Amino acid sequence: MTNPRWDRHSILAHMRRRGMTLTGLAERYGLSTSGVKNIWTRPNEPAERAIADFLEEPVEKVFPDRYPKTRNRIFKPEFGSKSSRKATSDKDRRAVA
Repeated sequence: MTNPRWDRHSILAHMRRRGMTLTGLAERYGLSTSGVKNIWTRPNEPAERAIADFLEEPVEKVFPDRYPKTRNRIFKPEFGSKSSRKATSDKDRRAVA
């Protein structure tokens, strides 16, 4: 198969042609069977990488909607991140009490 379009059905068909099931894949890679079986509805990076490795394709091609991962971890100060809060010293606390 040259450059197949990977979806749930083609992944399962390719695995079955090679004699593998999702449960067998979980056992082979030491993963939770429920985590591998829920791959279609919940992202699970180790399971995604195991499936891509078994298919001998980059994980970005098998799961293009999930990779590359983009996570913005910048928090706005008004949402109260701990780093934006004003630190008070013990001396300030004693002065208030």
